[in-house]
Amino acid sequence: MRFMNRRTLIAFSLALFTTPALAQSFRVQCPEVTSLHPGLCTGGSNAGKACTAATDCPGAGASCDPDPSHPGQIMCQHVGGGDGYATMGDGHQIYLFAFSPLSGLADLEKGLPGTEPAKVFNAGYTGPNYSTAGLGTCSGGTNPLAPTQATCRVITDCPDSTTAGVVCQLPAGTDVAASASNGAVTEPAGIMDMGVLAGNAPAPLIAIDEDDELFLTLSNPGMIMRPDLFEQHTIHFHGYPNASSFFDGVPDASVAINIAGSFTYYYTAPDAGTYFWHCHITPPEHLQMGMVGQLYVRPRQDRVPATADLGVALLAANKRAAVDPAATGRSCSDLLCTGQTPLPAGAAASGATGVTGGAKYAYNDGDGSTRYDVEYPIQMMGFDPNFHYVGMTFNPEAFADMKDKYFLLSGRSYPDTVTPGPISTVAADGVARPSQPLPSLITISKSAGQTRALLRLSDLSVTEHVTLATIGVPMRVIAQNARLLRDLAGGDTTYLTNSITMGGGESADVILDVSDPRYQPGQTFFLYSTNLDHLSNDAENFGGMMTEIRIN
Repeated sequence: MRFMNRRTLIAFSLALFTTPALAQSFRVQCPEVTSLHPGLCTGGSNAGKACTAATDCPGAGASCDPDPSHPGQIMCQHVGGGDGYATMGDGHQIYLFAFSPLSGLADLEKGLPGTEPAKVFNAGYTGPNYSTAGLGTCSGGTNPLAPTQATCRVITDCPDSTTAGVVCQLPAGTDVAASASNGAVTEPAGIMDMGVLAGNAPAPLIAIDEDDELFLTLSNPGMIMRPDLFEQHTIHFHGYPNASSFFDGVPDASVAINIAGSFTYYYTAPDAGTYFWHCHITPPEHLQMGMVGQLYVRPRQDRVPATADLGVALLAANKRAAVDPAATGRSCSDLLCTGQTPLPAGAAASGATGVTGGAKYAYNDGDGSTRYDVEYPIQMMGFDPNFHYVGMTFNPEAFADMKDKYFLLSGRSYPDTVTPGPISTVAADGVARPSQPLPSLITISKSAGQTRALLRLSDLSVTEHVTLATIGVPMRVIAQNARLLRDLAGGDTTYLTNSITMGGGESADVILDVSDPRYQPGQTFFLYSTNLDHLSNDAENFGGMMTEIRIN
């Protein structure tokens, strides 16, 4: 296969990606009720009664919704496993094996998690120039090479789609939203249209709450630049405690997803914290090529009213019996309350003067010490351009020689780290797609009452240890590897530092506190790697693993 000429490869690729029988194996799953989150009729003649589908709830405007008495909700996300391109800080376009977004597109392009409630997910994607009702026709453009393709469902189906005036003219009467929605792409043609060459660096962001159920579907549209590989993909949630081996993504103990197939991973949310996820097929290769992303879990404490007892809330969520607070001074029998510091009976859940219900926390801390105003996922990664080049050109990859030369925060090198909005890259088909949605600019608006920023740090590199440092604003490290820093007596073991060193597969949560009056709007500080060779974009200096902390 290595010696096939270009025409043969293109013909083979088209045959592979247009076989109707294979396309029918795509299947996206997202139930709206489950045994953990049963349904309850809202409205209609059966209002308040149990249900499993909308048909159980007759009446105008009636629906089957999750029972609010059960904590958490059903959350879903759809990603594709394929390839794509990303733009490095020196302008070089680099080839990726990558996960592409197939749901939550509007949120992901804003730098937010793409995980959506079941009803939003199941509403379906109705973004710009997208049709689920039928095929449209490419038209317009001023480039003499543009559009020649007869049919389309999305604008990116049209050659030279970035040229002004190019449109995907849809059939009359097609209902198309004015802007991208967060619903899922579920039909086979749409998965192929929007999943190929659309990989993101890093992979789409995932976020859920404790008590949620997550249904994460991976569809494999294939890697169009490497049709010889027939590459399988999986999803492995790194660091998840007590993960089911069937859904763990390690192909030796679970399943792997073939081209033109889908698989829905199911997880109940573990303890709050910052984790990450990646493909577990040939991990050194697929991680180096870009198949890595971040996942974080928000704590139950976010949902506890300021006057409530956190210990009682945790016990109720875990279906455990409470103890007498008067006898013990604590509202649960475990010293650490199922892994978190218990809240003294009668204390406010916020634990901070002037903070009321609705505050956000990184962990179930019991004292408000992990409260934050804004959060930023920061993913440390790196690419070896030689490895990526041979990965695209059918040459053997030299694993022993793998050495990163582009050093990235959330898929970007400085100064792109502070560029707002997604960065788009033109792929091999001439279409520009948003390839790097996550800026790493850290903004704390004191004028809006913000003083504390939570940085969710994860090192996704397969070749490098990284030391990340700040100048002027110390980091309070509150957790490492998704575990709140507390000793066995529940005492605080968090610490202040100006640098933190992490290896591949590690995560840490840190808080930047600028409440001190010496921090004033208009000041800029830096978050950067002290590995000096990491402050470069390949052969260029003054870039790499660095971003800014701006106080506005």
